[in-house]
Order: sequence, then structure tokens, then C-alpha cells
Amino acid sequence: MDVNAILTEVKSGQMDIKEAAELLKKLPYEDLGYAKIDHHRNVRQGFEEVIYCQGKETDHLVGICARMVSERINVLGTRASKEQAGAVMEAVPEFTYDPVSRLLKAECKKKEGIGRIVVCTGGTADIPVAEEAAGSAEFFGTRVTRLYDVGVAGIHRLLGNLKVFENVNCVVAVAGMEGALPGVVAGLVDVPVIAVPTSVGYGASFHGLSALLTMINSCANGITVVNIDNGYGAGYVATQINRLAVYGHEKTV
Repeated sequence: MDVNAILTEVKSGQMDIKEAAELLKKLPYEDLGYAKIDHHRNVRQGFEEVIYCQGKETDHLVGICARMVSERINVLGTRASKEQAGAVMEAVPEFTYDPVSRLLKAECKKKEGIGRIVVCTGGTADIPVAEEAAGSAEFFGTRVTRLYDVGVAGIHRLLGNLKVFENVNCVVAVAGMEGALPGVVAGLVDVPVIAVPTSVGYGASFHGLSALLTMINSCANGITVVNIDNGYGAGYVATQINRLAVYGHEKTV
């Protein structure tokens, strides 16, 4: 059943609002042949569908971006190359691109930021992943404070900035090498810490595996860990936590 049919039945009294809402959550996707766009993900989850750009054919990516923007919704693409971004922005001027985070955005409706989270890094080499987390959270309407280069090699840099963590709803801690930063932060704050291991490090770091193992074996309480270099995943979960802290469950669904 399509949207018009549902609305017609609601208007005529043949269907109540609760039943219509349940149907809207299950409406079919739009099939472009090479992609199936989930226009109703926001109804189900509170977030629009996000495009993972890496590995996609440029023509396909342009087509997906153009179709989503035509619905006048906010569109986020992650892991976009400069070449992909250039092609999309040429075809769809609503898009902007940040080469550090590799986020491709079209914000048809501006969102007012709510709450606050902190995104911190062990070193400056972790910033691209941290910016993916921070940029994703901001895209979804979260206020973000950045605190970079405060790793355990100079722990006084973190201890000298503890006021940053006051009155926040979540912390995203991004680190490579041995990945110790999230455990230290979790021992100092009273909110959830999302640990993001990065592939930064010398050979024995095994492209982030060392940091990942440190984080999932941390003895500090309140840590959850996402995949290596998954800044987007951390920003998404941080936004969910932030929404719950601000609104409670009822207004986040």
C-alpha cells in the first residue's frame, strides 16, 4: 500500500492513525535498479539512510544522491573520495564535501543542535576518524566539542582539559597505537564512552587490531567499542545516546 492510499483511508476513517503509522514503518523502498533507496528509514529509526560511498561506481553514487535530494531530505555520504565528491557536487549543487572526514553532505533542512558530546583523540593522526564521528553527529543534530591530541604520551594534556567533559551526554574517544585513551577517559567521566580504534601505528599495531584489543579488554567501566576506523558508527551511537539524554525514549522514536 502506498502513502496516498494510507492517507486516503485515514482521512475517510477506514484506518486509524496507529495502524497507519505501523504501515508507514514498513513501506517499500524505491528500486533504482542498481540501488534500493530506503526513503522511510527516518520513520522507523529517526535517521535518514546514509550512503557508504567507498567502492560505489561514481554514476551510481550520483544517481542515488540526486534521487535522495529530490525528496528534500538531508543526505549524508561517508568515505567519499575527492573524485566522487566532485562528480556529485557538479551534478547536485546542494552537496558539500569535507576532505578530512570524507563526509559528503546535503542539508536541505537545517537541524538545531541539541545536548552535547565530546570527541577526543589520542593524536593528530587520529583526526580524520574523529572528524567522521564529529561531523556525523553534527549532521544528525548533536552539538559537539572537539578535544584533539590528548593521548597518554602526554597525559597532562588530558588532565588539563577535564572541564571539557562537564555536562556532556557522551564521549567518543579515538585512538590508535596501543589505544589506551578511552580507558583513561572512562575512569574520569560519568557518561558512556564510545571507543574508536584507528589503524594509526607501527607494524605491531596490526592496522588497528592492537588498539581494538586494548579497548575491548579495558577494565574501566562504561566503555563500548566500535570497529576500527569506524568514526561514523561512533557518531551515530553517540547521537542516539545524546537524544535519549535530552528527550528520553518517547521523543527519539
